[in-house]
Amino acid sequence: MKLWTGRFQKELDKTTNDFNSSISFDSRMYQEDIEGSIAHATMLGQCGIIEQSEAQAICEGLQGILKDIQEGTLEIDPQQEDIHTFVEGELTQRLGSTGKRLHTARSRNDQVALDVRLYLKKQADELIQQVKKLVEVICKQAQEYAGTVMPGYTHLQRAQPITFGHHLMAYAEMLLRDLGRLQDAKSRMDVNPLGSGALASTTYPIDRMVTTRLLGFASPTQNSLDGVSDRDFCMELCSALSIIMVHLSRFSEEIILWCSWEFKFIELDDAFSTGSSIMPQKKNPDIAELVRGKAGRVFGDLTTLLTFMKGLPLAYNKDMQEDKEAIFDAVDTVKMCLTAFTPMLDTMKVLPENMRKAAAGGFINATDCADYLVKKGLPFRDAYKATGTLVARCIELGVTLETLPISEYQAVCETFDEGVYDAISLENCVNGRNVLGGPAKENVLAQVQRVRELLKK
Repeated sequence: MKLWTGRFQKELDKTTNDFNSSISFDSRMYQEDIEGSIAHATMLGQCGIIEQSEAQAICEGLQGILKDIQEGTLEIDPQQEDIHTFVEGELTQRLGSTGKRLHTARSRNDQVALDVRLYLKKQADELIQQVKKLVEVICKQAQEYAGTVMPGYTHLQRAQPITFGHHLMAYAEMLLRDLGRLQDAKSRMDVNPLGSGALASTTYPIDRMVTTRLLGFASPTQNSLDGVSDRDFCMELCSALSIIMVHLSRFSEEIILWCSWEFKFIELDDAFSTGSSIMPQKKNPDIAELVRGKAGRVFGDLTTLLTFMKGLPLAYNKDMQEDKEAIFDAVDTVKMCLTAFTPMLDTMKVLPENMRKAAAGGFINATDCADYLVKKGLPFRDAYKATGTLVARCIELGVTLETLPISEYQAVCETFDEGVYDAISLENCVNGRNVLGGPAKENVLAQVQRVRELLKK
């Protein structure tokens, strides 16, 4: 069935038809297409544009088609141009001329804009729940290891002592912002384009508020051209998904480092690791590596959306058919990554002793040594220089600041006394940083509680 016969004297070339067709990817929106059509037919009947009996018959016919597809007794025809054509064609086969009345006061342009919005709203809800689940797992691990000392890094060099719980909660904060972006994207796509027509609305006395209420939208679109000609809601959602993948990729990179023998801070569960075909000792973090790799795929989807939209005049252009494959792929990829990443994180084994050992090296308590002198009245720059001299002496002697004799401290600065050893204790270094946002255990536990409360909203 073609929805645009009459003007044309020839059948569309088979190769061209395949090129033009979108049913291979838009068929996943069959439920949304039928829901939209039921709402449209209901409105047509209520407004007296078609007979109430016809509207009822159309709605019942559409419900039957939905039921048959869901039960597997009706297969979607891959030869049809798109899902909209298939549904309308099937309805017409079942109802005859009554089925042909469905498309009154409607275009495929506002129909597809509607279907994509309905579909992505549902997907956004699912993604929000998946991100929340990941954040909860992070909170669980952070609570358990709120006091586990580890090195914090800058430039991938040991810098200052923090806790593993504090490190994990940094990702919780990132993902909270990701949740906000998903929710914002959903709120801005929550407008009903149905009634925009092809571009200039319709002369029929439709009531757009009826379909808006029936379909659960917050409001109708305010401009018919805008209603059918933009896909910024796809771009915004894909942008939010891309940022999620940035965060998951960074997290994956750290997991890959942490489970290497060079770090050995964690060990991944066997269920989320793979081996080597030739090296029997290997245990590879393939899940984390795949998440890191798939980030590029989602970025590519966003680039696709931005690129094909940037040069389009108003209103609808066939280029916009490319929106679905890109945004569907981005949604599918992120959902798949979250599905694999969350249990991987939940089941990983943390090795606190190795973290503590790493923290003991690298002079990451040097700042605290300098602060000790500052608190005794020495200017910070003088304290900084004295501590740097002590670090150089430690390297020369092959010792740490914790094991350097007090005589060496006092040879550099007479202000030092035995109290310096308490000041540079890693545990004291961490728990002394109890300002808001700091790594002290009490702060981490408070942060976990705060984030959990936010997840309930």
